[in-house]
Amino acid sequence: MRTRRSPGFFTRRSFLATGASALFANRLFGAPAEAAAKPNPELEKLSAVALAEAKKHGAGYADIRINRYRQQFSGYRLSPRRGSNKTDEVPFVTDQQSFGFGVRVIANGQWGFAASPLVTADEIARITREAVVVAKANSALQAAPVQLAPVSVYTDRWTSAFERDPFSVSVDEKLELIHGAALTIKKDPKVFSAFGFLAFRAEDKYFASSEGSSIQQYVVQGMPLLQATAVDFEKNISRTRSYNIPPASAGWEAVAKANLGENAPRIREEVLEHLAAPPVTAGKKDLVLLPSHLWLTIHESIGHSTELDRALGYEANFAGTSFMTTEKMGKYEVGSPLMNIFGDRTNEGGLASVKYDDDGVLTTKFPIIEKGVFKHYQTIRDQAHLIGEKESRGCCYADSWSSVPFQRMPNVWLEAGPRSVTPDDLISGVEDGILIEGEGSFSIDQQRYNFQFGGDAFWEIKGGKKRGMLSRVAYQSKTTDFWHACDGIAGPGYWQQFGSFFDGKGEPEQINAVSHGCSPARFRQINVLVTD
Repeated sequence: MRTRRSPGFFTRRSFLATGASALFANRLFGAPAEAAAKPNPELEKLSAVALAEAKKHGAGYADIRINRYRQQFSGYRLSPRRGSNKTDEVPFVTDQQSFGFGVRVIANGQWGFAASPLVTADEIARITREAVVVAKANSALQAAPVQLAPVSVYTDRWTSAFERDPFSVSVDEKLELIHGAALTIKKDPKVFSAFGFLAFRAEDKYFASSEGSSIQQYVVQGMPLLQATAVDFEKNISRTRSYNIPPASAGWEAVAKANLGENAPRIREEVLEHLAAPPVTAGKKDLVLLPSHLWLTIHESIGHSTELDRALGYEANFAGTSFMTTEKMGKYEVGSPLMNIFGDRTNEGGLASVKYDDDGVLTTKFPIIEKGVFKHYQTIRDQAHLIGEKESRGCCYADSWSSVPFQRMPNVWLEAGPRSVTPDDLISGVEDGILIEGEGSFSIDQQRYNFQFGGDAFWEIKGGKKRGMLSRVAYQSKTTDFWHACDGIAGPGYWQQFGSFFDGKGEPEQINAVSHGCSPARFRQINVLVTD
């Protein structure tokens, strides 16, 4: 689809207007009145300009998103100063904000899009006209007119759950917390470097459509991390260990619950154990995978493979299309009967959780795989008819006001096993295997079918008991072989959500935050490799 953005240069007048619109954002998206259930009337007034202008110039449908984003990273890196026995302690802080709007229209049966950082009534009218021009140009190349699945009309204001807005916490407090944890990790001379950071993201979202919806939302997300690297110079090897903390839609309270300072000594001891750990012996082994690791396997093998645009061949960036082609829907056996996977943009704390998507669709939980059988794709309004469905699954998202909304992954999670099953139960049933925690290197083919995953920490399992650490571990399988090998999942008391702040897709690339929840799970006789 052709798109158009405003020019990359500004006159003095437009530069001053940009500054004024940034101040205007604080008024548009400031704290609502107590228990406010409706969007700011000023946002609705601005959106009315776009909707009226689109209709005036022949668009059959129009929507506008007025969005403000803020992203902050702060942290410390401690590492040896070159040529010295001293340690450099380097803090870093980045704080970025963005504010603007984008208009989509359907004219002559095709999409058009244009965007601008100047949020004024006159600019909204001008950009809307540009979007209509783009749509009419696209119509000359159309294969078929756009079809939108029906959607209900909503007027609503929603905020993700958090106790303390992380942007209200001073940078000094954030740096002090990370600095203290990093110093604890670095106490042993064999620990070459210590790294920690806090990432926070906030998104003010306003959506209005010619169908009558007016929706304002505010989403806050956070991600803490600690990491240690140990080096044995005599053996010329290095190993890492991370404190894997679930990133979440939550406030500063999630950082407090992570207990970074209390976990720093454990990470120091475990990175040293990892450094001394013997390499794994290659061969077929049973695996017990913890949520901090299994989330990524779910993401790559199931999350991306059930995106409808990949299955149709419309999207191939970032590792290709999908083996889960449309004739398989409803009947293809992906894994064992224990495998129940859901797409869900409503689950508490999920990074992709929001009340309404960027099509104005009320988000839901829906089955992707039921008892091992593939049931549903992730879809948006203009895709649903392509697979004979009448409603969108609410998976539309754009990472910026200047980006075109398209199909993005919801939170994709694996249902827990019976309440009585514990991780120790899974381990006790393994004669020769490995317990894997955390993220490592990975690769997957262009159809999301053949893959290889590493991890952050590995423990040997012998005779049903967890033993010492191993190193240089990776496993290799096919998506369907791997999921058919699942014969045990721990109960809901062990279910956790992990995920990514930085899931890339599309060209130009867009970034989505997404969570994947699961309990520890066991997989039988998976091919284990010794890595370099």
